[in-house]
Amino acid sequence: MANKITKTDQEWREQLSDMAYKVTRKHGTERAFSNDNFPKQDGTFTCVCCDAPLFDAAAKFDSGTGWPSFFQPVSGSAVDERADNGFFMRRTEILCARCDAHLGHVFPDGPQPTGLRYCMNGVALNFTKAEAAET
Repeated sequence: MANKITKTDQEWREQLSDMAYKVTRKHGTERAFSNDNFPKQDGTFTCVCCDAPLFDAAAKFDSGTGWPSFFQPVSGSAVDERADNGFFMRRTEILCARCDAHLGHVFPDGPQPTGLRYCMNGVALNFTKAEAAET
């Protein structure tokens, strides 16, 4: 992953929508089924804060939870994990490795080949359509 991106709280507020700021910088969560309207085509899901590539569309699946879910990130260095013991639960928080944006959590109830469910906040992601290969 490239060098860490750091900005002041004010810079993040100016760059992000209110909801994206609340989720990514203040560790909030958007309501289920409120932001999973991404295209069903080849491409990459990137961090809304720094555009770092996070998840390939081929790893996306419908978990039925109301949040975009993936079975693996684009690489092991794309995201960081941190223990989250808030709200009387033990979970693993997922952060963008480049800018420390809160993305969501990972759970051990996903499909194969990993058995993991990266349950992300849609507002924390952008979608970049894959370039068509030249023939």
